[in-house]
Amino acid sequence: MSILNLILAILLPPVGAFLQVGLTKHFVINIILTCFGYLPGSIHAVWLVVANKKG
Repeated sequence: MSILNLILAILLPPVGAFLQVGLTKHFVINIILTCFGYLPGSIHAVWLVVANKKG
């Protein structure tokens, strides 16, 4: 888990999700959740960063 990805997931959820998983269905889900509200998108992005330890 990168600290930079975690910070971006909190501040800019779609950017943090994109850097973690790329252009996948999880990125699209995160954009939809962020449109519904900042908090759902942020929670989802943090979950992606913590759950998907890439590298």
